[in-house]
Amino acid sequence: MPRTTPRSAIRSAHYSSPRAEPLVLPAPAKLNRLLHITGRRPDGYHELQTLFQFLDAGDTLTLRRRTDGELNLSPSLDGVAPADNLILRAARLLQGESGRRLGADIHLDKRLPMGGGLGGGSSDAATALLGLDALWGLGMELTELARLGLRLGADVPVFVHGHAAWAEGIGERLTPVTLDTPWFVVIHPGVTVSTPAVFGAPELTRHTPPITMARALQGGAASWRNDCQDTVRRHYPEVARALDWLAQRAPTMLTGTGACVFARLESESRADRLLAEVPEGWHAFTARGLNRSPLHAALGR
Repeated sequence: MPRTTPRSAIRSAHYSSPRAEPLVLPAPAKLNRLLHITGRRPDGYHELQTLFQFLDAGDTLTLRRRTDGELNLSPSLDGVAPADNLILRAARLLQGESGRRLGADIHLDKRLPMGGGLGGGSSDAATALLGLDALWGLGMELTELARLGLRLGADVPVFVHGHAAWAEGIGERLTPVTLDTPWFVVIHPGVTVSTPAVFGAPELTRHTPPITMARALQGGAASWRNDCQDTVRRHYPEVARALDWLAQRAPTMLTGTGACVFARLESESRADRLLAEVPEGWHAFTARGLNRSPLHAALGR
């Protein structure tokens, strides 16, 4: 039986020129500046309204093209089997959809904490998709890459599109927005939060009335909240301690289901001073909020 050509291969029939090697690309963190849970679907997924914004901090992927079709990732991640790694899953997906049998050696410089609510795995997957598209000279549209990314996770498309966004549904329906770009202090308090446990908690707020994007933006950062925060605070005392400590010093919120919490500052100097006060035992860093992903700036997309 003849092999069927994938839809994306048809759309990418006129390949662009491959990029010079190696490609060294950022995989930026994200924050949920607002997170409302507006309902629960029959399939168990929750309906959300959220504001995504990027940070000028994150992981880094280095990609080198192979001509033998092999895909290699280094180093391995503790507790993550190669078959479950989103970078390799993204690479295999793009390889299959494009119809080209090129490969890559991929090195991951992992800086973002796993399971911290910063979107590290999703961002790594998006950087793999866009980076390999450039490395292999595929010339695929962002909409096609985002369609592939959604098969990997609900947060991947926002990283593929590369612009701060208002998101609805399970986080996949995106509308670009322009947000303020303050400085942030981000703290990971050293615990792992189970996202399924948070969304399965009986006390979780699930029926926040939907609002329009315009109303959310008009209310501004002072009115934004995260519906997961009270549940995470109740079940994870160390996250509660980090929230309380930060809230005494600046406006503070949980991102995603945590465990990371962030404080919003008006200047880099204020963020640096607050960072210097963070208690030992917590991993913390400063970063600037961005409306355009540094990945897209690096690739000129």
